[in-house]
Amino acid sequence: MKDDKNIIRLPHNIILEDRKKLIVSGVIDIDSFDESLIVAFTDMGDLNIKGKDLHINKLNVETGELSVEGDISTLIYSDDTKRDGGFFSKLFK
Repeated sequence: MKDDKNIIRLPHNIILEDRKKLIVSGVIDIDSFDESLIVAFTDMGDLNIKGKDLHINKLNVETGELSVEGDISTLIYSDDTKRDGGFFSKLFK
């Protein structure tokens, strides 16, 4: 069993401006992304960002900051904890 006392959790916030610009803090990694779906890992669960013409403007996994622009239609959390690393973890091995 994991010892949750030693895990440092990043603050998790979401700011959505006019459904065009999304700023998320507390992002651990990105699992996948394309123009219609971005899957981000957070301490609060996996966050699915759905829309059209989605573009990641900024991603800093050290500070946990993610900035997305496009036509954002849906934000959905899931509690999937089976992770073997995200897209960038696999890319930079």
